[in-house]
Amino acid sequence: MTSPAPLAALAQPPTLTLDMTIVLALVILTVLLFLTDRLRVDVVAIMVMVALPLLGIMDGTDAFRGLASNAVISIIAVVIMGRGLDHTGVISRLMRPLMRLAGRSANRIVILVAGTVAVVSSFMQNVGAAALFLPAIRRLSRHSGVPVSRLLMPVGFSAILGGTVTLVGSSPLIMLNDLIQPFGLEPFGLFSVTPVGLALVVTGIAFFVLGGQRLLPAGTPPEDSGEDLMAWYCDLGCMHELRAPWDKNEELYVQDLIDIYCIQVVALSQKGGRDVLMPPDRAIRIAPGAVLAVIGSPARVNEMAAKHGFTVKRELDVFARAMSDEESGVVEALIPPHSRFIGMTVADIRFRHNHLMAPLAVTRHNKTRYCGFWDMVVRAGDSILMHGSWESFHAMRPRRDILFVQSLDHEVLHPEKAGVAVGAFALSTGLVIATDLALSVCLMTGALAMILGRVLTIDEAYRGVDWRTVFLLGGLIPLGVAMERTGAASWLAGHIMALVGQPAPWVFLFVLGALSTVLTLVVSNVGAVVLLVPLAVDMAAAVGADPRLATLVVALAASNAFLLPTHQVNALYMGPGGYRSADYLRTGLPLSVLFLVVLTVMVSLFY
Repeated sequence: MTSPAPLAALAQPPTLTLDMTIVLALVILTVLLFLTDRLRVDVVAIMVMVALPLLGIMDGTDAFRGLASNAVISIIAVVIMGRGLDHTGVISRLMRPLMRLAGRSANRIVILVAGTVAVVSSFMQNVGAAALFLPAIRRLSRHSGVPVSRLLMPVGFSAILGGTVTLVGSSPLIMLNDLIQPFGLEPFGLFSVTPVGLALVVTGIAFFVLGGQRLLPAGTPPEDSGEDLMAWYCDLGCMHELRAPWDKNEELYVQDLIDIYCIQVVALSQKGGRDVLMPPDRAIRIAPGAVLAVIGSPARVNEMAAKHGFTVKRELDVFARAMSDEESGVVEALIPPHSRFIGMTVADIRFRHNHLMAPLAVTRHNKTRYCGFWDMVVRAGDSILMHGSWESFHAMRPRRDILFVQSLDHEVLHPEKAGVAVGAFALSTGLVIATDLALSVCLMTGALAMILGRVLTIDEAYRGVDWRTVFLLGGLIPLGVAMERTGAASWLAGHIMALVGQPAPWVFLFVLGALSTVLTLVVSNVGAVVLLVPLAVDMAAAVGADPRLATLVVALAASNAFLLPTHQVNALYMGPGGYRSADYLRTGLPLSVLFLVVLTVMVSLFY
């Protein structure tokens, strides 16, 4: 029986050329600029695109082809579809149970949301899962008071890790069977990687729950929500849901609760939830069995309820959706000197009837009135606290008769378009599964369907795209192509493996995973796998390791992309999270080491 050929003979690296040297120097410079934050990452990526043709490595057409690549177009399409699903409240409905369970605990949020994203990511492109949940995570940050910088990186990393749970979770795993077929290796099944992938997902989530969040930037607390704003108005009270008795035909009007008990009625349903008025006019009579959402002190609410036979609930039921943070809230507004409301009484303005906003309190000269302000003549500088739907506030803003103190960054939801949004998303998903069309074509079809279905306008779609992400990926893709074309990637891989010598099989798997991790940072994850799978098969034979497992480690380690914002998910979340490249290095380094350890142990145990 012949002994295996020396490892150096099987993985002899190519001779270093001038083009290789230039490309490797450009890679080193790019990484250094990322780490120092001297320039924005998208500016660095644009510099790479321009430098490659200037240095004669590739022509201009190829250098800028990354902007029209499958990956970049797919990200644009997925972000548009995610914005459409969020615009119709679909994602909010999915997130609402998680928000109730998570409360205001950062660890519970990470466990529930990151776990959910990982599950979704195991059956679809991980950048798609990350993009779908981005708007909801922002709202969850406002709701919980946890800075978004403490949430996005754990969720983003979990989306990447979720791609290791099934064979269709990431592009390298999708390609793996095709790459190993020429070597006569047994193909992997859909769930062959599941034990390893689940262990990696649990490791990633546990890393952040058990202390990894301390490595994240503190960020800034989210802008005060309406609930926080109401805390400044200490005598206003809190939200209650009331039900009028069925057995009394008492003549009781909305204005009676406001004027007699100082209880502000912000919503009314005369039929128990099927007809919501938000807010109701003062002159409306409260019918037997009607349900009201009111804001008032518990003492006043209980006094009124006891006298008139109302049932009191502290938690909202009938109005849970209408009063949710996604639909409505409390804002503070100022009367500017040019307002046409100056000289009118609050009653004359009729905020409830004309503008669908319920005044809760009026402040003048640091004195606040919570009731009895209807006859007050409005003056410039008065502050009015109001409750209403975000749609009402957005409609009021262009008139400039009142100026809102808070920025109205809450998007107006259109649940009536939810069916169209879900249908467009299902269309794109069906095309991905049932056709051989490029991923970008399938996803852009869904995005176009949302625009044609009037879920979004084309301007809203443009505004939803983070162009920093587009140029970051568009600039790094040609750098990866240059690494492959010039042979720099093969030279780097060959030299690293030549240094290893003849290690034990488990050491070999660990080193192979580390090599795949390094190449994934500078070449695309697909490019790293294409380069390394042939090398891994030959090298495994030299050290007595299973070549099939070696290729599996290469494909799984291509998801170990936490050190730099070069992965699509990291690039997508970098801007919204306010992250720097150093944040990824500081947080991603220990997680990358854990990834390699868990990967090596699990592959050795289960295969």
